[in-house]
Amino acid sequence: MDFFKRVSLLLFIVSILFDSTSGSSVLLERAQELEFTDWMIGIRRRLHENPELGYEEFETSKLIRKELDSMGIEYKHPFAVTGIVGFIGTGKAPFVGLRADMDALPIQESVEWEHKSKVPGKMHACGHDAHVTMLLGAAKILQERKSEIQGTVVLIFQPAEEGGGGAKRMIDEGAVQNIDAIFGFHITGAFPVGTVASRPGPIMAGSGFFEAVITGKGGHAAIPQHTIDPIIAASNVVVSLQHLISREADPLDSQVLTVAKFQGGGAFNVIPDSVTIGGTFRAFSKESFMQLRQRIEEVIVRQASVQRCNATVDFLSYTHPFSPPTTNNPFLHTHFQKVASDIVGPANVIEVQPVMGSEDFAFFSDAVPATHYYFVGMRTDSDGHSTSVHSPFFTINEAALSYGAALHASLALNYLSEFGVNLSNTVNVDAAYDEL
Repeated sequence: MDFFKRVSLLLFIVSILFDSTSGSSVLLERAQELEFTDWMIGIRRRLHENPELGYEEFETSKLIRKELDSMGIEYKHPFAVTGIVGFIGTGKAPFVGLRADMDALPIQESVEWEHKSKVPGKMHACGHDAHVTMLLGAAKILQERKSEIQGTVVLIFQPAEEGGGGAKRMIDEGAVQNIDAIFGFHITGAFPVGTVASRPGPIMAGSGFFEAVITGKGGHAAIPQHTIDPIIAASNVVVSLQHLISREADPLDSQVLTVAKFQGGGAFNVIPDSVTIGGTFRAFSKESFMQLRQRIEEVIVRQASVQRCNATVDFLSYTHPFSPPTTNNPFLHTHFQKVASDIVGPANVIEVQPVMGSEDFAFFSDAVPATHYYFVGMRTDSDGHSTSVHSPFFTINEAALSYGAALHASLALNYLSEFGVNLSNTVNVDAAYDEL
């Protein structure tokens, strides 16, 4: 494609992005109808009462498939053990994806209410029950407007987001084949209900985990000269690891390294043979992430050897795959701003700073030409300070469900109407994204 054609295509796409969206506010009105909200609340509470961990979401998957069946939506199952991929529209290109994660956490719920988790030691403490509900809500809206869909909406219900690499397994098994763009979301108490938040470019960090075993020679605590103390070695390792951020990382390149696990010994007067430490590391660029990974291993092994100990490092890549940074396509972000402004008003579309939390939604960026991730606010004035996710006291403001359902549906519907008709018949979609 020559220079002038490229410029013309780019200007054409930009002009499309600045056209008015088609009836997005009407979708919110539908999602806020009493019968609709009661239906969503009922689904969310059933999910909350029966939380399931990653790759164990069998009843969750069954509930989702039952709802899709009742709506007459076709789907394929299973992907990645329990995952589901549904289809609404023509079954032809272009394809746009909407994703929700399904898994719960190994946390004992401490909130006393009628629909408290019925499974000891398991809880939807991150809002994935709300995410599934909102995607089902979006599916219902889209199915009601099936005749308007100019292409295909792909509904992705994904297992094992919480460290299990569910997104990667879904991709490996073909769940996002032919998808041109994909949207993901997360509920948050950081912003009021009725607001949504995102940003172009990096929005969440890449993350990895590590575990190290530092081995010495145990013995009686009263005669330490006859031992090689792994606790002293591990303590020095922890301190040295902190220097990787404070002394080696560029202060303008945000990185985090946290040792959150330190296990060794079981008696007051016995030096153990070994100590296990573990933690997580985060960065916003792949280069910084891989450099940090390399230095973690070097520091642990070499610092342990200074104390006459041996060390082995495991980055848990099989059970906890590295998650790349979550980065939003700038053109999809412009699309998000327009659609969201039509639903909640421009003043309620917030631009956020990047956060060091991670999301395995990031895996989709390697498999789909364009990705976008955003937050749905749920805080009320009476909430005071919001409870963080992964807390046994985490709660959901169910008034936010209708906003997530309407926005997810509208992002897909408007994407297909704006990009589908104008590009699919004249320009190869992949080529268009190459140009962007």
